[in-house]
Amino acid sequence: MTTLKVGDKAPDFKGLDQDGNEHSLVLYKGKKLVVFFYPKASTPGCTVEACDLRDNYERFKAKGYELLGVSADSAKRQANFIAKNNLPFPLLADEDKSVIMAFGVWGPKKFMGKEFDGIHRTTFVINEEGIIDAVIEKVKTKEHSKQILDE
Repeated sequence: MTTLKVGDKAPDFKGLDQDGNEHSLVLYKGKKLVVFFYPKASTPGCTVEACDLRDNYERFKAKGYELLGVSADSAKRQANFIAKNNLPFPLLADEDKSVIMAFGVWGPKKFMGKEFDGIHRTTFVINEEGIIDAVIEKVKTKEHSKQILDE
């Protein structure tokens, strides 16, 4: 779905998390960053994915990664998702879809025979210089950490 590929400069995004704190590519300069896009907070697949990342959070930190989740949910819904699942990383409330569009993960989807526009579950691994090191489009929600860390 996305046209971004390994070796591309990551989009210079800017957005607010569940607490109203601003996140941007510039703020993560010099750090490795995993940006994972998911369709909807507190839905079964998204919860499994977020909890797998939570359960492996210390492994990510040990390897120098920061994690940032993004969906079009409201800040309140993101905050509830974090509280309910004890998530240790911020979630952008990208209601205007500016970050989602910048990464090119919005588009037509099919679910139960219906077609609609939505977020394509996609993860980007960005290096310290802001260059994309990996694009994971076939996310396995139950073992997403393994997909990222074993790249």
